[in-house]
Amino acid sequence: MNRLLSSSAPALLCLLLVVGLAGCERDPSAPSAKVRSGAEVLATDDFGALDDERVGLIVNHTAQVDTAHLIDRIHRASNVELGALFGPEHGLRGTAGAGETVRDGEDERTGAPIYSLYGDSRQPTQSELEGLDALVFDVQDVGARFYTYVTTMGLAMQAAAEADIRFVVLDRPNPLNGTYISGFMLKPEHKTFVGRYPIPIAHGMTVGELARMIKGENFMPDLEDLDLTVVSMEGWSRDMQWPDTNREWIAPSPNIPTWKTALAYPGMCFFEGVRVSEGRGTDHPFLQIGLPWSEASARSVVDTLQARSLPGVAIDTTTFTPESRPQAAPSPRFEGKQMYGFRVRITDRQAVQPVELGIHTLHATYQQAQVEGDTSFISRPDHFTRLAGTEQLRTLLEQDRSAHAIIETWADDVQQFRNQRSPHLLY
Repeated sequence: MNRLLSSSAPALLCLLLVVGLAGCERDPSAPSAKVRSGAEVLATDDFGALDDERVGLIVNHTAQVDTAHLIDRIHRASNVELGALFGPEHGLRGTAGAGETVRDGEDERTGAPIYSLYGDSRQPTQSELEGLDALVFDVQDVGARFYTYVTTMGLAMQAAAEADIRFVVLDRPNPLNGTYISGFMLKPEHKTFVGRYPIPIAHGMTVGELARMIKGENFMPDLEDLDLTVVSMEGWSRDMQWPDTNREWIAPSPNIPTWKTALAYPGMCFFEGVRVSEGRGTDHPFLQIGLPWSEASARSVVDTLQARSLPGVAIDTTTFTPESRPQAAPSPRFEGKQMYGFRVRITDRQAVQPVELGIHTLHATYQQAQVEGDTSFISRPDHFTRLAGTEQLRTLLEQDRSAHAIIETWADDVQQFRNQRSPHLLY
């Protein structure tokens, strides 16, 4: 592989601060007690669970341990040796754009090699794992099936099993909460890197719980003998949304800058597959959608959505122009073009139903596309299907089914999944 310009831990921390300041959110009504991540629990015990081990870290800029980064804490620990670093999509520092290749490198401060998990290989190779005793995963997820960090985790679990080394997940909160489950189940024939497991779009699990389920339900082959450890959080309960954790929000990827973006993302991500601007290249990706038609058309979509009185949100018309942003959106769709569309504002975070919100907004927009005679509205059909995890969403739209009818189709599957996941829950 090509080698990336070398990175250093100080530079990583500086960038972390910049990203954090750009995407920090606190709710004034949040409790004063801070939920402690698995990494923080592990550090409090002086990394005793990794005692005398040589470890590889799958991390990005979200892997904070109190005010430091896990890389630094492990490097300073006298009882643990840092052997390798692995960067998922968006890179070790979280600055690579969606789909942008992440390259290998070397960390100047620790001397540890940096291996890409989003380039020619999406999985640690056996040579990269040679000499390691454990592979440690500490990346903040957003709770959506198609967010690629959980696919990276499963592939890394396979690699660890083959290498006969431990796999350790340092658990972090599901930002949506641990009870909300919704969306189509992934069909096996549509299994890709943006959807690997037969789970709903919003699964209501932490990464640690999901790792237990991936192994326990045989979602991936050859994990029977994997030595899996999950270091649980302290203070997290299933009803907590992100503001309830009293933790600062660090954007886990460039286009999830705020927690409110993460809240809407599991449903609004559908717009990546159709001919609109999904808000990339603006301050509000996935919270505002630019339509390729007239101002009057945008007004019609908003009128339809306002009449539906969707819970927890207000929807209004908006105007914006997508612009190139080197780290977040170097070439956004409709770059430089003034767009008329709609903006989603969160008014009651606990009432929001993210996937249902996405279906309603997509449905109203699709209906307007039919009025406009826009036969190429579903402009990226393969990606659209990958996000839905099934052909069913496109079929139901083409059959002119109502948004409510579409939503009702996954009710039984969601209940079955709720029962299936139960043995794997930790909280």
